[in-house]
Amino acid sequence: MHEKLSFKSIDVRTVSVPLRRPVISKVGSFDSWPLILIDLYTNEGVVGQGYLEPYLKGSMPSIVAAIADLAAARAGQPLAPFDAFQSGRRSLNLVGYEGIALIAVSGIDMAIWDALAKAAGLPLACLLGGTLGRVPAYNSNGLWLTEVASLADEAAELAAEGGFTALKLRLGRENLADDLAAIRAVRSGAGENVKLMVDFNQGLSLGDALRRCHALDEQGLYWFEEPVAYTNLSGYAQLARELATPVQIGENFYGPRAMYDAIRGKACDYVMPDLMRIGGVSGWLRATPIAASAGIEVSTHLYPEVSAHLMRVTETAHWLEWQDWADPVLQEPFSVKDGFVEIPDRPGAGIAWDETAVARYRC
Repeated sequence: MHEKLSFKSIDVRTVSVPLRRPVISKVGSFDSWPLILIDLYTNEGVVGQGYLEPYLKGSMPSIVAAIADLAAARAGQPLAPFDAFQSGRRSLNLVGYEGIALIAVSGIDMAIWDALAKAAGLPLACLLGGTLGRVPAYNSNGLWLTEVASLADEAAELAAEGGFTALKLRLGRENLADDLAAIRAVRSGAGENVKLMVDFNQGLSLGDALRRCHALDEQGLYWFEEPVAYTNLSGYAQLARELATPVQIGENFYGPRAMYDAIRGKACDYVMPDLMRIGGVSGWLRATPIAASAGIEVSTHLYPEVSAHLMRVTETAHWLEWQDWADPVLQEPFSVKDGFVEIPDRPGAGIAWDETAVARYRC
């Protein structure tokens, strides 16, 4: 075990990997998925790894440039994630705390924590004071805004992939009748007892959301996720106040204070921070106690590998969003059994690159 690690350099590569099921949602359609792979080198020889999912291929050069600037400023300094988080945000405050600035900070943060856990010879969950174990998950790999006729078979496939009892369905079709038909189709394929988390991907105006969600409120859905633009906290507060179905938001919280503002404003019933935006592992560790103090359950958004470790140390841990979009470039993807993600007993976050695949998908 290395008692002290210091920052040497960072290598950043961009890839675009094929999706088994194309993403078709209100925010766009994607046949492939961009990833930014980060390798953080220490002077002691330990390498920390992490990745970002920036959605848009065209955004990657700007994020890579921001990571390079932050890395240059850390050269030779101790590998201290909270210090790096604070100094990184301060160094970029002139361009704003949201967007690319915090995304870059988050990517470096995840790689730092991976390196520290590897140096200690511990899985990340154990380094953080927790234990390894299974994490309950729902399958988020499909059920997009595709033809309703295809949803029953797809739901059956998604449930069978890992013994899932919970699935995510995207809603917000042109007509309410089509959304209702989609719900019926998924339940016919996956079983009436399947838990359905439904996501509108911010695709509705507040008026449309009020009409649509009230009309769907007796469908026994598990939650309504992001019906309207993430910035409309007053609208979310109205939805949360009026609806019986819980309202889920949080993937667009940029930093812990954004979670505090939403919870203080009673804008949601559940939260689901995204590691790229909340501030990586450090941001998560600072944000989730805010939810715990309010008794609000915390789910994850993307990044299932690192997120699984964090759920093991989150007081009000709820559901992990399972998606396998990074699997094509991972040596040993995580497995799912009986609806639970199983964290492997490997040092760090448990990920390593398949270099042959990385070379194939470089962009």
